[in-house]
Amino acid sequence: MYPKRQLTPRQIPILLLTIVPLFVAEIATAQTISPAVSCEIPLQTELLGENQVISDGYVVTASTTTPTGLTTPSLWWAKEQFDTFNGKLINNWLAYPNERRIDLIVNRQYWTFYNYLDRYRFINQFGTVARNYGYNLRIFNQQGDCLATYGCNFTANPTQCNLDLDPIDDDGFQLSPQS
Repeated sequence: MYPKRQLTPRQIPILLLTIVPLFVAEIATAQTISPAVSCEIPLQTELLGENQVISDGYVVTASTTTPTGLTTPSLWWAKEQFDTFNGKLINNWLAYPNERRIDLIVNRQYWTFYNYLDRYRFINQFGTVARNYGYNLRIFNQQGDCLATYGCNFTANPTQCNLDLDPIDDDGFQLSPQS
């Protein structure tokens, strides 16, 4: 077909100078669109009652009901689909409509049965549901330890999300994909 052509030592730096800016631009773009979800704000377990009033709004929990229809966000169907321990993994959730954030509280005992890939899958599934409602997601255990985040930049087109899962489990042991 075509004869093979090799680069000369003089052409390599020129080629690198044309390619490297593309990667730098991609990295710079990724850094500027990082989602604004972190575990710095602690879990507010005192708000787990029905329709508790917070600063200038309200919070939606698993026990929140409305007389006119489903609460938003409604996580019941997601819980039925993604809690593989027959409803025992997910204890509750706090959804902050004004902050567009959901704090999902999982049972630590059942969480430890998941390996790294199981946890990633679970967070990605629930994160997708949260994203569809326009919310970011944080995962906590009952003790208030932040286990993972799923945050999105909703101003980007298309929406860009980041899943952050610490590869160290609650007991401090390094998890491997085979565990």
